[in-house]
Amino acid sequence: MIKKRLKLTAVIVASAIVLAGCGNGGLKPQAGSTATPAPASAAAAPQEAKERRIVSTTVAVTQMLDALEVDLVGIPTSVKTMPERYEGVTEVGNPMSPDMEIVKSLKPTDVLSVTTLQYELEPVFENAGLNATFLDLTSLDDMKAEITKLGNQFGKQERAADIVGELESKLADIRSRIEGKEPPTVLILLGVPGSYLVATENSYIGDLVKLLGGRNIVQGETVEYLASNTEYLQQANPDVILRAAHGMPEEVVQMFDAEFEKNDIWKHFTAVQTGRVYDLEEALFGTTGNMAAGEALEALLPMLYP
Repeated sequence: MIKKRLKLTAVIVASAIVLAGCGNGGLKPQAGSTATPAPASAAAAPQEAKERRIVSTTVAVTQMLDALEVDLVGIPTSVKTMPERYEGVTEVGNPMSPDMEIVKSLKPTDVLSVTTLQYELEPVFENAGLNATFLDLTSLDDMKAEITKLGNQFGKQERAADIVGELESKLADIRSRIEGKEPPTVLILLGVPGSYLVATENSYIGDLVKLLGGRNIVQGETVEYLASNTEYLQQANPDVILRAAHGMPEEVVQMFDAEFEKNDIWKHFTAVQTGRVYDLEEALFGTTGNMAAGEALEALLPMLYP
């Protein structure tokens, strides 16, 4: 097979992301948003957020809760700037390995993470006696559904509806501007320090490209990322190449530049010859859905439809 699945994808990329403290999680595919069993008392009617003690363990989830105007008792440790609302809130460690003792000391009613970290973290939370909910942020639709659920759960239904409505309006507006235009074929590369992978349309960035009509050159896959095979990629010859740098963005961009300069095969790509190779800003293009989705769609527009 010219395409080989990379079994350690989740570990490699998640580890790099943790080093940067970005909090968007690893990459192991999950079926959907699930939670470990809750106590019988949790079956009662949803409480207002102010009555709950909520711990968010990823940056993306923290930003979503800030947009919903939900207070927290615990936030992830990250080099990224946390929302002003959470200034002084207890930090619980990096998203890939939260400090269970700190989390437990906060006596949380709710602990939130993401499905891309569920495989690694669910047994850790269970061993600590904590009920964790894993939010599915692997696509824009999934993220909108999770925002709606959080709104219902924490008594912020109106705010959730506003956020979802804004995202839907942004997508509709952009689609109206590209109506009738020829959709490009696209190759998406996800770079982490020392290596890079190919993102399928099942990845978050792949989903954004698909929403704007772009055709990912990798089709028929069920995973989010694959190992790179440059000969196969060159045969597909995409119109556009998108390079997403994670972990240590500046270092990864330099790695990409060196790879494209030293590996002669890249010179034969139409996208390289026509200057349609773009580096994606990490703040907008995370490995999971986030509150910058509208800006990310807007940023993609001139790349896909110059």
